[in-house]
Amino acid sequence: MMNEVFRVSLDQDLSGFTAILWQKKIPHRVLEHEGEQQLLVPYNVNAEQIAALYQLWQQGGDLSGLQVHQEGGRSANSNILGSWLTLLLIAFSVVITLLVSLGDNVQMMSWFTIVEFHVQGNKIYYADLPAMLMDGQLWRLITPAFMHFNVPHILFNLLWVWVVGRRIELLLGRSVLLGLFLFSALISNVAQFWISGPMFGGMSGFVFALLGFAWLWDRLKPMTMIGMPPALMGFMLFWLVLGFSGALESLGLGSIANTAHLAGLGAGLALVPFVRLFRQ
Repeated sequence: MMNEVFRVSLDQDLSGFTAILWQKKIPHRVLEHEGEQQLLVPYNVNAEQIAALYQLWQQGGDLSGLQVHQEGGRSANSNILGSWLTLLLIAFSVVITLLVSLGDNVQMMSWFTIVEFHVQGNKIYYADLPAMLMDGQLWRLITPAFMHFNVPHILFNLLWVWVVGRRIELLLGRSVLLGLFLFSALISNVAQFWISGPMFGGMSGFVFALLGFAWLWDRLKPMTMIGMPPALMGFMLFWLVLGFSGALESLGLGSIANTAHLAGLGAGLALVPFVRLFRQ
């Protein structure tokens, strides 16, 4: 997956600029597209910085001492440190999932569900959400996202958090990733509670928000692409249809928080224009 940096006319000689890119070991391609030359770089190269370098080169500036950000060019240690928020979200998920023993520790679960509950006989009794919020228990709006109830559930979710969340953190900054997590967790948790009550959990709403955000961002901001395959949107919609149809539960995957998935997807799509506005 490559990002477009710029397009110029066919009569413009880019050989001097591309020679500098090769000298700095920056992978790139120049293609002829719709009667123009198109410069492409991999998603892990900062396309905006390359465009700025091109403008400086056109003005006769000295590029010999400049460095270009390449995610792949960092040391493994600095790369991990640059994704510390993604790692923190993953760590919280693992720790809280272990604390609730994949849902077996009901008493511990009541600390992290969206409202406090207790089981009496075959019935679940849970508190009123506005009353708990007025009591200051605001963490409950977010913490259900950290609970998972089986191993495939947490592995599937955290794999996507690492792959997509890390790219968003490195490309757009951890404030964007944090905002995306808080907003999507809030929206998906409240929506799922409204439909099914408090017995749910997982990062799935956030995962759908990540994928939806990345898909729309790449459609609207091709100069700084997150770089997720466009076919992912088709996968998400197919998964949503399977969930709402009941097919996933019939396959033994347990109860699926379909409303959280849909709400998370909507939250991720809705945040794209706001992030674009504040980054202009």
